[in-house]
Amino acid sequence: MYQVKLFNKISNAGLSLLKPEAYTCSEDFENYDAIMVRSAKLHDLEFPKNLKCIARAGAGVNNIPLDKCTENGIVVFNTPGANANAVKELVLCALLLSSRDIVGGANWAKTLAGNGDKIGTMAEKGKSNFAGCEIAGKTLGVIGLGAIGIRVANAALALGMEVIGYDPYLSVDAALNLQRGVHYTTELNDIFTASDYITVHVPLMDATRGIVNADAIAAMKDGVRILNFARDGLCDEDAVIAGLESGKIARYCCDFASEKMLAQPHALCLPHLGASTAESEDNCAKMAAEEMMEYLEKGTIRNSVNFPNLKVPREADIRICIMHRNIPNLIAKLSTVLSNRGINIENMGSRPRGEVAYTIMETNDELSDETKAALQAVEGVISFRVIE
Repeated sequence: MYQVKLFNKISNAGLSLLKPEAYTCSEDFENYDAIMVRSAKLHDLEFPKNLKCIARAGAGVNNIPLDKCTENGIVVFNTPGANANAVKELVLCALLLSSRDIVGGANWAKTLAGNGDKIGTMAEKGKSNFAGCEIAGKTLGVIGLGAIGIRVANAALALGMEVIGYDPYLSVDAALNLQRGVHYTTELNDIFTASDYITVHVPLMDATRGIVNADAIAAMKDGVRILNFARDGLCDEDAVIAGLESGKIARYCCDFASEKMLAQPHALCLPHLGASTAESEDNCAKMAAEEMMEYLEKGTIRNSVNFPNLKVPREADIRICIMHRNIPNLIAKLSTVLSNRGINIENMGSRPRGEVAYTIMETNDELSDETKAALQAVEGVISFRVIE
């Protein structure tokens, strides 16, 4: 029986996939095999020795201590693409809100209450204060062509915009899903200099922090509109505020509120609504549950952010799943441990990822406690478990 500790409220669409004869879920476990989490911060959590994996029902993993997990052989999953449509729709909404002062107009219209039959005339006189521009024919620059960026690019193209997409690591699948009319570039400056609108869809890491900064803004068109519905920190806040105050940036829309940005009249800050739809929460929970079950029951890793993905067809009774350093001759040493004890390897698969690797070995021969201890003692092994 696997014990799964829940952080945050996890949609029942995911929890209902967990077989009651194999899984128990609770927010109160002290010793548990797996974690399902949304946005709760786990950095200060003391992990039990039994913890095997963390399934994040969402894309970002800033709330999870990845280095600590890797050092302890804990696989961390996320759910790329599960909330992509929800975020795409909000970005399209922000695209229109940045062009037309719809929020300002709606708030102003409420102030007319109490004027009875005069409201229509008053509204006609005041509407010019909220005029905007159309997006058709304008150029949208999309930074990052992952699951969300591609959807945004394709949708903007369908709305009559010129679209430029930037992603130096464009995958084959992403390229196949990108509409032919989207102009692709590997030069970030092409986005900055050519776009009327810029939307950011990359993960937050050292290489992308402040990707929209003072130098980038200086290269942009006057009156540019910038959207950030990916991660706070991708846009240098002080540089954006300076751009808003000078008029270089016409509007800034983001999914992250701060004291300084809320004070800007031409900034629209939303309370992190990107994935806040019932459909998105269901999709993320289902994908997280499926990834967790595949790993716990079969050793299969899919959509991990800290260990390599690996799927090995089952061909024998006993499966040995080994997390280890990516160093020369280690797999040979593991094989020697088994062969010296008369244990035949029927099937095997292995894949590296940076400094770590994951190996699955299968056998029909029983493993003694001494054999397990010998496998664990091989230099470079982080952790291992046996699935029968």
